[in-house]
Amino acid sequence: MSDPLQFEKFMRDYQNMVYSTAYRLLADPAEAEDISQEVFLRAYTHFDDLRRSPTIGGWLKTVTRNLCLTFLTRRRSRWKLFSEMDSGQEETTARFENQAGDPETTSQFLHDTDRREMLASELDKLPAAQRVALVLFHFHELSYDEIAAQLNVSLSKVKIDIHRARQTLRRRLEGSRQVLLS
Repeated sequence: MSDPLQFEKFMRDYQNMVYSTAYRLLADPAEAEDISQEVFLRAYTHFDDLRRSPTIGGWLKTVTRNLCLTFLTRRRSRWKLFSEMDSGQEETTARFENQAGDPETTSQFLHDTDRREMLASELDKLPAAQRVALVLFHFHELSYDEIAAQLNVSLSKVKIDIHRARQTLRRRLEGSRQVLLS
């Protein structure tokens, strides 16, 4: 690569997208940062070819998603032994980055921000299998078949995980909304 300043600009342009993609899948800010660094290390080695590509954003999202799924698979197999000892689900406390658009009014902005934060908080509380399947379906727009192939699980498991995640989110968000209104 001939110009490090071009790569620095490239990183600034895409760092939020890469990080937020990793964070949605991992729900862990430190792990999302590590994955983001790995993505940009890979991008650096291919930068001369990538910078001319019109699909660079898609390439970055795909690499990020694949690295996250590999990480989750390794972590799942690494902790398999411990899961037999501990039957409780690990809850994460990380939150999604707040990426609010340009609000028309302050009250609408606050309302949207509250809803987004509530959704992010409840999404983070889902079991990892449900959260990952739901994020891949809604944020990455993968089909059920593609998710099953990516996660190396059956199609029925993907459908069940997404269904259960939606039910849990709907129930929790409706409960939260009623508490806010009272």
